[in-house]
Amino acid sequence: MMTVKFMRLCAPTVAAVFVAPAVVALCIAANANAQTYIEPPYLAARVAAGDLPAVAQRVPRQPATANFDAHGLRSGQYGGTMRMLMGKTKDIRMMMVYGYARLIGYDRELNLVADLLESYEVTAQRVFTLRLRKGHRWSDGEPFTTQAFRYYWEDIVTNEELYPFGLPKQLLVDGEAPSVEFIDAVTVRYSWSKANPYFLTALAAPRPLFLYAPGHYLKQFHADYAAPADLEAKIKQAGVRNWAGLHHRKNHPYKNDNPELPVLQPWVNTTRPPAERFIFTRNPYYHRVDGNGRQLPYIDQVSIHIASSSLVAAKTAAGESDLQGRYLRLDDYTFLKAGESRNDFSVRLWQHGSGSQLALYPNLNSNDPAWRRLTRARDFRRALSLGINRFEINQVIYYGLATESNNTVLAGSPLFAPAYQTAWSRFDPAEANRLLDNLGLEQRDHRGLRLMPDGAPLEIILHTAGESTEETDILELIGESWRALGIKLHTKPSQREVFRERVFAGEAMMAMWGGVDNGLPTADMSPEEFAPTGQTQLQWPKWGQHFESSGQVGEPPDLPAAVELLDLYHQWNRASEPQQKRAVWRDMLGIHSREVFSIGLVCGVPQPVVVSNRLRNVPQTGIYGWLPTAYFGVYRPDGFWFE
Repeated sequence: MMTVKFMRLCAPTVAAVFVAPAVVALCIAANANAQTYIEPPYLAARVAAGDLPAVAQRVPRQPATANFDAHGLRSGQYGGTMRMLMGKTKDIRMMMVYGYARLIGYDRELNLVADLLESYEVTAQRVFTLRLRKGHRWSDGEPFTTQAFRYYWEDIVTNEELYPFGLPKQLLVDGEAPSVEFIDAVTVRYSWSKANPYFLTALAAPRPLFLYAPGHYLKQFHADYAAPADLEAKIKQAGVRNWAGLHHRKNHPYKNDNPELPVLQPWVNTTRPPAERFIFTRNPYYHRVDGNGRQLPYIDQVSIHIASSSLVAAKTAAGESDLQGRYLRLDDYTFLKAGESRNDFSVRLWQHGSGSQLALYPNLNSNDPAWRRLTRARDFRRALSLGINRFEINQVIYYGLATESNNTVLAGSPLFAPAYQTAWSRFDPAEANRLLDNLGLEQRDHRGLRLMPDGAPLEIILHTAGESTEETDILELIGESWRALGIKLHTKPSQREVFRERVFAGEAMMAMWGGVDNGLPTADMSPEEFAPTGQTQLQWPKWGQHFESSGQVGEPPDLPAAVELLDLYHQWNRASEPQQKRAVWRDMLGIHSREVFSIGLVCGVPQPVVVSNRLRNVPQTGIYGWLPTAYFGVYRPDGFWFE
């Protein structure tokens, strides 16, 4: 064990606070009488052989300190291999999500805090000063300094061969690129003339905005640095067209598909795809420690076995996974519970973090003029929503464990109001029939189906990706309820890519997909999911495409409520005060509850999470979702440990 400069009170665990130089000096001075770090036994042989420096030289001078006591958890012990199951090779990217080492990330209370950074300072939402941890290193031992940010900025993202379509959108404010200053080895500053409210949340995302890259490794694949003959040989060996393709192939930090790429995550991939089993080993230079001086992660290895997604539940029930949520559904719960005592695990029920487990999206951009006119009538969308028996869906499909709801924010969000969840979501066939009659749909054919103004029967073809029996069973119940209103529902499943293309092209009348990704937003998080800002928003794909392309393709919104949502979204972008942002959110959520642009069904569906009985510090309950919790990410798997 080595004596190092370390002091819990001075370790920066609260982020958005500027740490004055005098305070830093005081902390460093106080650390002279520090406690010891404890070497992970897994690395002891390499240290003894001289292949690795001791842990005291591997961690930053001021490491991030995990405060387990604040959450009723315990400091742990080293060792073990955590087994997980994934349905396809590309799922190893989830280790970037679960590992959740970010420049700035969310804590469990969804506050933004420094992580890889020692501290950061924000001025008027325009100027962002980021300070790295002195002594921090990449997983291969090379220093992690602002040179990594310089390489990304000067040699990757502003290089037209590597980024022919320009900067990522999170780095642009009304088309303006940032001014980037490399102040010293540990300080970099990004500045815009206007506020950039997306910058910090992009850094904290499950798939983060990477502002840095290991130039010391990647330069061998870059035309500005590599010898032409060597680079040409590497291009030929990789089977790519040019050096840009080679560089992209080698630099996929999110995908985790290049074991040679240095990373900053708790575990490092050691297996080159394709493979049936991937081994991730502990990062010797990881930046976090516990209060006793143990460098995290506690667990030495993560083993990911690739199995058919349809077999994941069975394999989990057989005890082949120590931590599993992916590919498990509520209808697996009874089956999983049956294996608990036999295979020494427990099944916990977390809550899904999406605004609605599944939702219906009437396509306001349909190519069919008659359907487009009808679906843009607010009372028609309201009637469809009132005609759904959500209580029945909850009882039959989700055992009464979910909450009947619109597709909106969840009760755990500080922006939540009960009216957002309940408006037009009750089962009221009488009111639904009245609304439909008032729309001129009172005439029916011999089958009892309502007739549209052009005389065609009111038959809705709903497109799905056909990926679960859950969808099929729900649509059967909705079809029965709507049939009583005089509406015939037809379901058309197709492969995911075909499904999306049909919706994007306006060929689909309606679609089913998951609800809003982030059901737990705060006022500081973008309301972009509630405005026509993206093609993947299935209720208005062409309006979203128009926004994404800056008007080059798609169609501009021409429905007053949608135009208002887009205007409010721009107001949020310009807002500098928290109360202004909250007011915009309130207005946008109110419009959605009135307009029913998407039709939510139920929220808060329990998500089975299987946990080995030996695995500690995994929350008993949690939010299982992409945004903002990154599934297990905000619960910090680097602090999980085996007893």
